[in-house]
Amino acid sequence: MATTSPDRDGANPKAARRPAHEPPEHSLRVPWVLAGVALILLALGAFLVSTAFNGHNEVRRVGGNLAVNTGALNPLDLSSNNTPNVASNPANPANLVIANKIDSPTYSCALNVSFDGGGHWTQTPIPVPGTTGHVPECYAPDASFGSDGTLYVSFATLAGRANAPHAAWLVTSRDGGQSLSPPIPTPLGRDAFQIRVAADPRVPGRVYLIWLKAAEPLVLYGFGSTDNPIEAVRSDNGGRTWLTPTQVSAAGQARVISPAPAFGPHGQLYVLYLNLEGDSLDYSGASGGHVGPAYAGPWQLELARSLDRGTSWTASTVGNVAPARRFIVYTPPFPSLAVDPASGELYVAFENAHGGHSDVNLWTLASGARRWSAPTRVNDTPVNDATAQYLPKVAVAPNGRVDIVYYDRRADPANVLNQVSLQSSYDHGKAFTRYLVLSNRPFSSRIGFGADRGLADLGGTLGLVSTANHAMAVWADTRAGTRVTLKQDIARQIVAFNSPERISGGLKAVLRIAAIALALLGIAVMVMLGRGTSPPPRRAAPEA
Repeated sequence: MATTSPDRDGANPKAARRPAHEPPEHSLRVPWVLAGVALILLALGAFLVSTAFNGHNEVRRVGGNLAVNTGALNPLDLSSNNTPNVASNPANPANLVIANKIDSPTYSCALNVSFDGGGHWTQTPIPVPGTTGHVPECYAPDASFGSDGTLYVSFATLAGRANAPHAAWLVTSRDGGQSLSPPIPTPLGRDAFQIRVAADPRVPGRVYLIWLKAAEPLVLYGFGSTDNPIEAVRSDNGGRTWLTPTQVSAAGQARVISPAPAFGPHGQLYVLYLNLEGDSLDYSGASGGHVGPAYAGPWQLELARSLDRGTSWTASTVGNVAPARRFIVYTPPFPSLAVDPASGELYVAFENAHGGHSDVNLWTLASGARRWSAPTRVNDTPVNDATAQYLPKVAVAPNGRVDIVYYDRRADPANVLNQVSLQSSYDHGKAFTRYLVLSNRPFSSRIGFGADRGLADLGGTLGLVSTANHAMAVWADTRAGTRVTLKQDIARQIVAFNSPERISGGLKAVLRIAAIALALLGIAVMVMLGRGTSPPPRRAAPEA
């Protein structure tokens, strides 16, 4: 009987043969594997992008310390220069000016001008009006540039045996400070202390004067009465005429001093000031002008705000501080205020001895927030290391970087020698970089007017201007002086920043979440969908 012969391998050819139109099983898996690999590669790319902008911020000193005042290198010039106020010309950022007071050998003031970003300086004499019978001294100048590049410089003239403020004046410049107009009288009158000038950064010709309006009597080291308010007055034509003054400080605050003005991005005018509360030791001169323990009670940092061009004001408390030292109320320390020009976020810096030793603290008010943050300790010294960090100046760069410069005694266990330190924040003041020493040698904190009473005056403020790539710090330096000569010079140091490109924290989180999702999807495609492409098993064809 005939039988069907098997093929060469012994298999039934009808059962083993695939239809001609059906692809091999492995070829069906390939597209899914490729898709999975592509998704995983996308995930890796998203993760790499989220980490590619994590470069370290770098800062370095550019050159050495440079003396600003012309008499710094003259051993016969024994002037005590301090309290530098720095202004930058918005119409020409390379044009900088520094106005400072001089305490010794006679009261005076100085204005120095640079047109190369602080590389070189020249002094411009400030014209002082003469009066019948005497020539008053110029004192306590301040400077501010208007939006059109006009420079405004305010100052007081002193008169009489007590050297009390006799009048307040304003001079202007249309050439960046190379020349100054004749003095323009202001409505401040006698006994106007701590005068500050603030030119509106948006409206040409609009300028404000802010000052402490004192009342008689004035005693040797303080005010003889309380309720001396901080006031403000506005001019809309460059100082030719003035509106009616308004009170800035809140009613009922009996001992207020040290006004510091700044503008918000939408025309807001802010004035930061100190409320000494019950401190008659410093305010009324009960200390007799001598060194000793600081006032034991708290002071308050207050911020006044005007939304109607100085017509009305509302005040709120920033925070409490523990006094770190004694001072003479006529030349007090000034707290520092800066505003982020883009977001409107507010930053306040001042010294605080809450821990028993003076630290630099920073308070922050986010845009739209109603409550100030708790203070951030800026200086990176060990807690309670028994050295002082004090008189901070804060500035905000256009890219949002927050810079703070301050006097720093951390290198001297005796807590006498100063250095000047800079620290920066890239996260709105929450954390700060390691300190960078700006002064190339230490100098004594005990040289200056009042050294014979133990209250050497290094001034009420430091100077600081910050741009996206640079900052310039300015301070009173005593390295060329002694406790006999009292010589102080204005020194400056420029630093350069190398800030890598960054992405926001929110975008970084989105990219990383997307990376995880893409990776999981890619794995799922490769494992699950790839497995699911295998064709179902086919039955063998029946024998004929």
